[in-house]
Amino acid sequence: MIKHQWFKKAIVVGMCTTIGMSTLMATGAGTAPVAAASVTSSTGQAIVNLGKKYMGVRYVFGASTSTTRSFDCSSFMKYIFSKYGVNLPRSSVAQSKVGKAVSKASLRVGDLVFFSSGSRANGKNVTHVAVYAGNGKILHTYGSPGVTISDLNSGNWKRTYLKARRVL
Repeated sequence: MIKHQWFKKAIVVGMCTTIGMSTLMATGAGTAPVAAASVTSSTGQAIVNLGKKYMGVRYVFGASTSTTRSFDCSSFMKYIFSKYGVNLPRSSVAQSKVGKAVSKASLRVGDLVFFSSGSRANGKNVTHVAVYAGNGKILHTYGSPGVTISDLNSGNWKRTYLKARRVL
């Protein structure tokens, strides 16, 4: 008889625990909120990781946004960001006007970075866009290498950097 009562109590306690835990999970009570920065940084990293899958895909100025056989800088950004629910405009100039401005010192993975480089550059107008990949690197596409990773803080990219925008 004592064993039977103990067994009944164990079942009742187990059921109450299950119901209580289910209620906690359903209402979100007792769970820690996810910080917005961690959501955006993980999304930024996911965007960069997706973009890296296209390393070497050829650059074609004016490339269609409906193909992954070739990209230009802005169609590449539009494509990889769209896979994570961010609808960017088609051109790098238009992309440079969305989101909020961030300083170069405050860059986070997933931020858009803009340059005045190439044959249309004049040092003031946006002619190129990339995504900040972390550790001073950018993921983008241009010219001969196609989709590639470059060093933001050296050479042409350091010299032609204009600004950055956070869209996540």
